[in-house]
Amino acid sequence: MSSPEGVTYRVVVGKIGLDGHDRGAKIVARALRDAGFEVIYTGLHRTAEEVARAVVDEDADAVGISSLSGAHLTIFPKLLAALDAEGVDDVVVFGGGIVPEADRATLAAAGVARVFTPGAATQAIAEWLRATLDAREG
Repeated sequence: MSSPEGVTYRVVVGKIGLDGHDRGAKIVARALRDAGFEVIYTGLHRTAEEVARAVVDEDADAVGISSLSGAHLTIFPKLLAALDAEGVDDVVVFGGGIVPEADRATLAAAGVARVFTPGAATQAIAEWLRATLDAREG
């Protein structure tokens, strides 16, 4: 799939909270970069407010959060609230990690566009994100 002519999407990838497992986030960040996205990785142990601020500062089109600690029902709502507080309502929020199916439905209802679980192909993540952002661009 190709993006609208001349469009390079910007994606913030982050780790919120005390979860120190960032290998998956780095792999996804690298795969998105290799797929033509401009990627900003915020690093470990960020607050939801720091990640939301990075989204604003970087004029990002999407933000992806990795959660392996089991705190996804806290982390994602905090990020959504922080984005709302920054006046951001047009960013695609997605994530990955250990998130049970029932919790994925809860996160989707809250506004998380998609949650990828361990083993998801990085190419599939990039293709989904590109298609989602292309559809948003119209």
